[in-house]
Amino acid sequence: MSVQPIRLFGDPVLITKAEPVVDFDAELRRLVADLTDTMQDAPGSGLAAPQIGVGLRVFTYHVEGELGHLINPELSLSTDDQFGPEGCLSIPGLTFDCRRAQSVIAKGFNMYGDPVVIEGSDLLARCIQHETDHLDGILFVDRLDRETRKLAMKAIRESEWSGLAGPPQIKVSPHPTNGFGL
Repeated sequence: MSVQPIRLFGDPVLITKAEPVVDFDAELRRLVADLTDTMQDAPGSGLAAPQIGVGLRVFTYHVEGELGHLINPELSLSTDDQFGPEGCLSIPGLTFDCRRAQSVIAKGFNMYGDPVVIEGSDLLARCIQHETDHLDGILFVDRLDRETRKLAMKAIRESEWSGLAGPPQIKVSPHPTNGFGL
């Protein structure tokens, strides 16, 4: 298992919808391990496979001491919402207030193909929604209100990682990408 480079805002893999996982094999388990290692090294609360250049519907999370992963998630969201700070490892150093559902029921699979249901609220709900958005090619800045999004885009353009030194460097993932992340 190893820490992988995290793709930054502007990398096309981050706005590309990920493909469902169909093979629950050793390669998938290595991907989950790499995502976990990379997320914990960053450190972050969650990390989706596209963030390391893999176009598969997989994410890991580590929220309030709960470490886990979910594959091929399907979400049911509460009608009540929360509004609070959100950041992203692919948009380092920046946080903005974002509206999310207060609670979520996430159904999917673990790395062995066993069905999993995760119920969460507050930070866990925010994390699950954020990471599932990554799998759909959506970044949290896409969910900000118009004025906050303008401020976020300005902050991204002005950040030292934003490409002032050139275009983002694309690295090849050791995981199968099914044609994504090239």
